[in-house]
Amino acid sequence: MRASVCGVEMALWDLAGKAYNVPAYQMLGGKFRDKVRCYADTDMSPDPKIFASRLKERMDRGYTYLKMDLGVQLVQKTPGTVTSPKKVELRALEHPFTGIEITDKGIAMMAEYVAQVREVIGMEIPLAADHFGHIGVNSCIRLAKALEKHNMAWLEDMVPWFYTDLQKKITDAVDVPILTGEDIYLKEEFAKLCDTHSVDMIHPDLASSGGLLETKKIGDYAEERGVAMAMHFAGSPVCGMANVHCAAATRNFLALEIHAADVPFWDDLVTGVAKPIVQQGYIPVPETPGLGVTLNDDACKQHLLEPGYFEPTPQWDKDRSNDPWWS
Repeated sequence: MRASVCGVEMALWDLAGKAYNVPAYQMLGGKFRDKVRCYADTDMSPDPKIFASRLKERMDRGYTYLKMDLGVQLVQKTPGTVTSPKKVELRALEHPFTGIEITDKGIAMMAEYVAQVREVIGMEIPLAADHFGHIGVNSCIRLAKALEKHNMAWLEDMVPWFYTDLQKKITDAVDVPILTGEDIYLKEEFAKLCDTHSVDMIHPDLASSGGLLETKKIGDYAEERGVAMAMHFAGSPVCGMANVHCAAATRNFLALEIHAADVPFWDDLVTGVAKPIVQQGYIPVPETPGLGVTLNDDACKQHLLEPGYFEPTPQWDKDRSNDPWWS
């Protein structure tokens, strides 16, 4: 249900901005930046050179912040890389309870994969990593230590966010920034992570963390405790522009995730904003009222995954939505 709350909250900020004829960022206290840096990933490949060439293409398009998936799936088909009980039901178990650990051989192979990527993209650009697999805490630490020499921007969601002590154990043990937060709703749980410095960075998703105002509060709280904020995002341009206004108004913001770099119709879903929406790796902050965009109904209808456009949804009167508790 939290996603629904956030959707309504975004719409209300848009309406309020249009009523007062001011952009949403102004109602959040003003802006710290005129454009918002985006970070991008791309499809993985078992061949690091192929994957690196895809990241290099992102750089050629102006992206100055990159992310990669770096999971055990890259090495687990090679004998001697992963120790795991047979038939583990991963979806039913948090990471510390799977019994899956990476061997020295597996960690060396994963570190070498990153090394080959770095050879292509260089050391100057930030490179974060995510989707490690449901591995144990000790494997998280050993892998992170092996990646220290590659100067990673952050390692994301190594264990579920609510294991605050385990997050801190990893953070204190390694010299790589540790980040989490895309599944957290409201400020209070972020506050626990920031107060204990259990992570170096937080990563709220505005579409599930509480909306523009709550995410602004989350960022401000983190700033007071010396914690930076990146923003998780995978959605429509409407939600994207809500993120842009919040990011513009939040001082400790680093970068906003973009998953639509290869979606040709993404820009078409809205009007009222300069195209392309992402320009050389940044999104300009709109100066128009509200969120600064209007839905393009025809384009939205053309690309619906399921029939129905703003029609009643009585099925949700009884069934609960699937808000993930942890990644």
